[in-house]
Amino acid sequence: MAAGTIRYWAAAKAAAGTAEEPYAARTLAEALDAVRAAHPGELSQVLRRCSFLVDGHQVGKRGHDEVLLTEGGTVEVLPPFAGG
Repeated sequence: MAAGTIRYWAAAKAAAGTAEEPYAARTLAEALDAVRAAHPGELSQVLRRCSFLVDGHQVGKRGHDEVLLTEGGTVEVLPPFAGG
């Protein structure tokens, strides 16, 4: 299990009620499951529309259970932006 930081942007930040929080998970799927459990409601809906960067690399269409997290790493949660 790795520990790092999840950073929320725009609508995800508003729904989470925080700009960032720690993760302790082996995969992106595990980290997102923990986020959904900690923030039930609107954030779960927002996450369905988000893109993710893990340590600066786009996750794209890879399965979240295949994306391994690193110790001290960063997960960026990026909702769709207007005009971009």
